[in-house]
Formats: sequence, structure tokens, C-alpha cells
Amino acid sequence: MSSNPRKRLTVYRYLTGPDDASFCHRVTKELSKGWQLYGSPTLTFDSAKGRVICGQALTKDVDDAEYSPDMKLSEV
Repeated sequence: MSSNPRKRLTVYRYLTGPDDASFCHRVTKELSKGWQLYGSPTLTFDSAKGRVICGQALTKDVDDAEYSPDMKLSEV
């Protein structure tokens, strides 16, 4: 009897957007789908548009998956 170890892929995404409620809702939606916060959020100022831009890295562990450059990370 041979046993194949399960493959686990850690997927990484970085969300960005204006510092407003819609950005928080986007992050919350991804957390509800099993993504986890990775590190602290980042902020920068877009002087051309006069607004603050947020960024948040997210990771998700996916069982029995292999990396492909064609995979749609938002659909994992």
C-alpha cells in the first residue's frame, strides 16, 4: 500500500484600493472565504488624486493543488 502525501499550496495576494469602507469590505469578503491576513496593512498617499491608498497582503493554504502561472488567484 503506497501513500501519497497531500500537496499543499500557499497562495498569496495583495489587495489595494482607496482607504474607505469598500476596501475593508473587500478584505472582509476574502477573510470569509478562508484567506488570512499576512503582515500589516500598508498606506500611501496618491497626491494626484488626493487620497490615501491601502494595501493588505493575504495568504490561503489550498490542499491538493499545484501552482500554475495561469491560475486565477481570486478564484482559489
